Amino acid sequence: MKMSSKVAVITGGNAGLGLALAERLLTDDPTIRLCLACRNTGRAEAARNALKLSNPNARVDILNLDVGKLSSVYSAAKEITHRYDHVDYLYLNAGVLPGVKIRWEGLKEIFSRNVVHVLSTGDGLLTTVKQTTEDGLQEVFATNLFGHFVLVRQLEDFLARGPRTCQIIWSSSMNASKNNFHLDDIQHEKGFQAYSSSKYAIDLTSLAINNRLCHQNVYSHTTSPGFVLTKLTSPIVPNWLWYIILPILSLLRLFVPSMTIYPYNGAESMFWLSKQRPETLNPCVKYCSGTSLGGTNQVTAKNMNLDEELAIKLFQKLCELEKSLRSNYT
Repeated sequence: MKMSSKVAVITGGNAGLGLALAERLLTDDPTIRLCLACRNTGRAEAARNALKLSNPNARVDILNLDVGKLSSVYSAAKEITHRYDHVDYLYLNAGVLPGVKIRWEGLKEIFSRNVVHVLSTGDGLLTTVKQTTEDGLQEVFATNLFGHFVLVRQLEDFLARGPRTCQIIWSSSMNASKNNFHLDDIQHEKGFQAYSSSKYAIDLTSLAINNRLCHQNVYSHTTSPGFVLTKLTSPIVPNWLWYIILPILSLLRLFVPSMTIYPYNGAESMFWLSKQRPETLNPCVKYCSGTSLGGTNQVTAKNMNLDEELAIKLFQKLCELEKSLRSNYT
């Protein structure tokens, strides 16, 4: 019996890394069915039209999903189970940076020995402004981690049914740091590194989910796109400054391949994972996109040295938080 076409759901699939990934998946397999799960349906329509220009027969669906709103997550999860009989790839790519301002006094770090770290992570260059969602959660935590966590929890039984393998692939970051994550403050309400905290929490959550579901042919892994210029980064630095520093960033590839710069390059690790047998991959490894000085893309495996006990504790905390909020929507 011939198996039906593969299905890939991509949160934040209308632009940046998500759209670049959709293009790459479609070029590799024109029969794949794509679902662009986005909060802005107008932009999603534009993305679908762009994809169909080069692939007129492509099957590209649009799903309204704002991972920063639990009502939207619950609704989208139901729609996925009604619309599809399986999902092969669940790309948890949507994300948000905190309200960010440049610390102009921190620009001196660009000329220090810490230049690579500063340009890669923003440490010392940026300060954040906190915002909350309609659910009363910290926006960065809700969008980058919690909404995706709830989506996976709602889809667990659906993803695990049948003989097909499902890959859950998270967009994490090289900015993820254990030093910025605290189990007693999982939303990072007290600090100023909410993005880094949320990305480290993603690494932990992915490990917990993989250990929980791998025996049911559902596997979870994390990726890093490297340093990419997208709509997320455009509010931080004006376009004219990007044009000035772009040659510098390109030259840095000689020493730091993570300077991927363009979304197509940054999506390398997410695309690469779709070609692997997930049962052979290490859930404690982050798969990182890189680009050589000559423009060749590559994927490197970075051991995250994750604490499995901490991953379990975070998973339990996330479950408790979701349970406390669920009654508002049931």
